[in-house]
Amino acid sequence: MQVMAHRGYSSQAPENTLAAFKKAIAFGCQWIELDVQLTADQIPVVIHDQTLERCTDGVGKIADLTFNELTQYSAGHWFDQTFSDETVPSLEATLQLAKQHHINLNIELKLYPEDDETLLCQRVAAVIDAAGIAKEQLLFSSFSVTALAAMQHIMPEIRRGLLWETMPADAFDTLTMLGAFSVHCDYRHLNRQQAAAIKQRGYALYCYTPNQPLEVEGHWQWGVDMMITDKPHRYVYKKQ
Repeated sequence: MQVMAHRGYSSQAPENTLAAFKKAIAFGCQWIELDVQLTADQIPVVIHDQTLERCTDGVGKIADLTFNELTQYSAGHWFDQTFSDETVPSLEATLQLAKQHHINLNIELKLYPEDDETLLCQRVAAVIDAAGIAKEQLLFSSFSVTALAAMQHIMPEIRRGLLWETMPADAFDTLTMLGAFSVHCDYRHLNRQQAAAIKQRGYALYCYTPNQPLEVEGHWQWGVDMMITDKPHRYVYKKQ
């Protein structure tokens, strides 16, 4: 069974922090999923929410703060005081960690209303190029078709995965247009027939975010390749 650590080992450390990524690496995960968006000074940073409140001790929108301002806040104290020194990491620091440990990253391009999709893609691409990480270690994913299309143009050598909650009617036309590698589905809304159709067309199939293995026992038989989970320890883990 193959698993991907969702926002790092996020049941054992604060999500989307270097601590969570290091715990995933130590556990043996070969894949880590994370979210990327831009600060006010256009630095790609790793955080899921549009605002600081849930996962830091700060207040406000990520897009309204510079990177230096953002790193004044703890991104770990909310989880446990032992993680108080954790801050929102840059994509650059995360790439360097992955490069050092030969870990694969699923970089979700996280977009909110009024975000500049093209700018996010350009800035992420620039940081990846500067990091010198092997392109084979990376996968872009997003709910945004236009963001993935932009990445197809900017960094065509990096694989692309399309996220959806429920399978749209034009799913395969969109996947073909994007030259997609993978499909990332909400496990609760995937059925056997859909999984078979996806696999028949040659796409990798990942499910998010099942934390109870019994809920997805049948999904493995459907051909699901990997589960994106907060709790990798609940699965019988096999290195990829």
